[in-house]
Amino acid sequence: MRPLRLSRLALLWAAALLPSLAAVAAWAQGGTIRIIVGTVAGGAIDPYARMIAEHMSQSLGQPIIIENKPGASGSLAAQYIADQPADGSIIWLGTQAFTEIVPNMFPNARWSIDQFHPIIRGVEGPLVFITTPSVPARNLAEFIEWAKQNKGKLSYCSYQAGTPSHFLGYQMNEKWDLDLTHVPYRGSGLQVTGLLGGHSQFGFTQVNSSLPHVRAGKLNALATTGPVRDRSMPDVPTFAELGYPEFTAKVWFGLLVREGTPPDIVTRYTEAAKAAHADPAIRQKLETQGFEVSGATGPQLKTDIKEQVARWGRLVKASGFNVEDRGSTR
Repeated sequence: MRPLRLSRLALLWAAALLPSLAAVAAWAQGGTIRIIVGTVAGGAIDPYARMIAEHMSQSLGQPIIIENKPGASGSLAAQYIADQPADGSIIWLGTQAFTEIVPNMFPNARWSIDQFHPIIRGVEGPLVFITTPSVPARNLAEFIEWAKQNKGKLSYCSYQAGTPSHFLGYQMNEKWDLDLTHVPYRGSGLQVTGLLGGHSQFGFTQVNSSLPHVRAGKLNALATTGPVRDRSMPDVPTFAELGYPEFTAKVWFGLLVREGTPPDIVTRYTEAAKAAHADPAIRQKLETQGFEVSGATGPQLKTDIKEQVARWGRLVKASGFNVEDRGSTR
């Protein structure tokens, strides 16, 4: 093909592309943004998502709505976003479980973490091991003794299969040979409702979901999974200080977009997200709810996620967890 003809074809292709690029640019300045959450409404993610979305909406001058797409332990939401154009119209509210654990549970999934670009790691925090008043134990040592005496008769609950709540419970089961059955819920709010209603007796919960009920004396907190005591529960020891550092783990919530999203949109979203997490009023509200504000950005976030995918993969494999059994383990 002659060089002149090639040049004409290139010009025609560029001319055809310009309207679509112009449309994306116009949308980026005023279109509605959706934040997709892979759990049912009413859990620990909700207050975080709504506070950050409201602040970012004001900064960007664009409406932002929260849309819940639960299913397959968060994989359904990830697949949905991976199938959409990388135009910035959708932000994924990612978590440790969605980005680091779930990929190990669905090895044949059509989406990959490589299809996403992390914007910010917003908040992080430990989990807390909770029991109901029906459990005759007021500390971890008493709980272990009681659970051993009732081996094969008890179950632990998680806020969703395939989360740290699930696999920390598995670790507890294996360490003390308790023969526990796993009962997964479909969100942290539903998990705590199950505990309050007496449908479950104990499990690892999100701090902000259980904190009000611990303070009200309706639930008992025996230990947290952070490296140091949580500021919202200063009287509750960590697993590490009780002699079990292998239970140290922190969960996080953050924002990601499709890889390939135009750099100027990524930059705008990153700056808006940083401003939201740096706002003193928002930080205070999040900390009151038991969150630790991180606000970390940069390319290291993706490296960290991929390293943790490998770490949690070893635990998923050891547990023998099968997505077909919907998280029931003994």
